[in-house]
Amino acid sequence: MRKNIVAGNWKMNKTLSEGIALAKEINEMVSSKENNNVKIILGTPFIHLTEVKKVLSNARISISSQNCAAEAKGAFTGEVSAEMIKSTGIDYVIIGHSERRAYYHENNEILLKKVKQVLANNLTPIFCCGEVLEEREAGIHFEVVRKQLAETIFTLSNEEFSKIVIAYEPVWAIGTGKTATSAQAQEIHKYIRGLIVEKFGQSIANEISILYGGSCNPANARELFANPDVDGGLIGGASLKANDFIEIIYSF
Repeated sequence: MRKNIVAGNWKMNKTLSEGIALAKEINEMVSSKENNNVKIILGTPFIHLTEVKKVLSNARISISSQNCAAEAKGAFTGEVSAEMIKSTGIDYVIIGHSERRAYYHENNEILLKKVKQVLANNLTPIFCCGEVLEEREAGIHFEVVRKQLAETIFTLSNEEFSKIVIAYEPVWAIGTGKTATSAQAQEIHKYIRGLIVEKFGQSIANEISILYGGSCNPANARELFANPDVDGGLIGGASLKANDFIEIIYSF
């Protein structure tokens, strides 16, 4: 069956020394507590990947890159390929975060190329989807999410798709202090799982973890995670504070 996952997205925060210190603190806190069968992922900036990996001794904690290049190699100054990321020994790559879509104009065609690069290097994509406020208020959020999936990861083979983690982001709730209600989160997570059933079948749908990615915090995590189709969270600001992040991890 599918895994419960709590992934932290540090975004462009923490110097190298600060990131190492945070990772050590999380590692120690997790190791001191009882195992609650939650997979923990730290989504760090590129410069942290190898150094943070060195300080993680708890097998429950993995590391993710926040992005990768759409190309395998070549004259792409400033880019980091999936092969380079794989060479650091990490396991996950976040693809299609709303900030990448909005600020860097990453469309579905680009995101699919990135997903394929990640899969080709035996890494696990954490693929983000979700609507902005205008789309939610217009009542087209289901259509928006369906199109984002249909033009990207729903074009993969069954075998490829079975390796994906999905993160639903209500973009209007990221960094705004707004949060989708528990019922809203369950509604669209259930919708996404239903789309997976239609495309790939029930058995694969039962294996795919769908994370909630909109201002999840210690105060609302337990209620959100209690929903049958919410398998954890992609955590932003709260992942930068060890105590808050640990409290979310133990909200299952």
